[in-house]
Amino acid sequence: MSIDQGAVGAPSLKSRIHGCLLGGALGDSLGYAVEFDSIEAIRRRFGPDGLTDLTALDGGSHFSDDTQMTLYTVDGLVEALEWANDGVGADVNACLWLAYLRWLDTQGEPAHPAAPAPPPRWIDSHEVLRHRRAPGNACLSGLAGGEMGTVFRPVNPDSKGCGTVMRSAPFGLIPHISADAVWKFSADAASLTHGHPSARQSAAGFSLLIHRLVSGDSLKVAAEAVLEQVRGVKEVAAELPERLEAALRLAGSAALTPEELVRHLGEGWVAEEAFAVGLYAVLATAPQAGSGGSPQAHFRAAVSLAVNHSGDSDSTGSIAGNILGAFYGEDCLPEQWLGALEAPEVIRGMADQLVGVTTA
Repeated sequence: MSIDQGAVGAPSLKSRIHGCLLGGALGDSLGYAVEFDSIEAIRRRFGPDGLTDLTALDGGSHFSDDTQMTLYTVDGLVEALEWANDGVGADVNACLWLAYLRWLDTQGEPAHPAAPAPPPRWIDSHEVLRHRRAPGNACLSGLAGGEMGTVFRPVNPDSKGCGTVMRSAPFGLIPHISADAVWKFSADAASLTHGHPSARQSAAGFSLLIHRLVSGDSLKVAAEAVLEQVRGVKEVAAELPERLEAALRLAGSAALTPEELVRHLGEGWVAEEAFAVGLYAVLATAPQAGSGGSPQAHFRAAVSLAVNHSGDSDSTGSIAGNILGAFYGEDCLPEQWLGALEAPEVIRGMADQLVGVTTA
């Protein structure tokens, strides 16, 4: 866990935004191919090391609802920033709710008659985003009820699925806002679909990690800072700091097998587990100082570790990919994997929109 920004240079904000969104899509795509498979099934299909290369998928790669919802998060933030850049105050969470309602429509799910009918935007014109790729039940039901969930009036009050974490990296990519603002925006948006404290706190913690990396922190420093922030949250869900503490501790010891990873950190189906598994995968594979390890080698190793287990492989893979893309920028993305990625022009198009409203 010794690599830092000084060792790799400081990427531009544009490179970090593109790297984070593309990296998340790559991790999502690798994991989506084995999302519902046990580690035994993965090994039977791909060999003892599991699935370690996106180009190994003969039928081509596909990203899941994780990337779809991440891009719709970007779109909601872009709309809010467009209003702000024009000097008009906008309700950020309302913009995100409208974006997620448009995502709900792409999944063939009708919105409640009481919900507003948001006008279409550029993102809605792409057929690839209309494919139904195992969307989370809480995301669907939370948006279909017609009521805008809030922290104080949550929908799905007992749900803490990972559908909050996997879509929340974009909050950390907005420059020139405080860490407290990142936390609030992310937690508020999580409440649109999931009401359990762990769901929103895990999403907020993940967004804060991305924010700190974009601000120049090393991987270890950023992870430790997020853990400290989580510990200090009033009425924090106890399972979140416990999982993050375990991820940091285990990353500094002998490598875990896929079976041990699940036993110690969980399968990733719930928010705090998905965050912990993705973070562990990044920290445990970080090259040591002087080892000569490249960003692309780190990306391959981390994402492979994140997806090869009996659990929610696409979400844990996308989280690991988001983290490394935000840290290294585009330099960490394997060219062959990018060549196999589904609809990269849509992902880059949304990244460019976020760059445009944050750097103009």
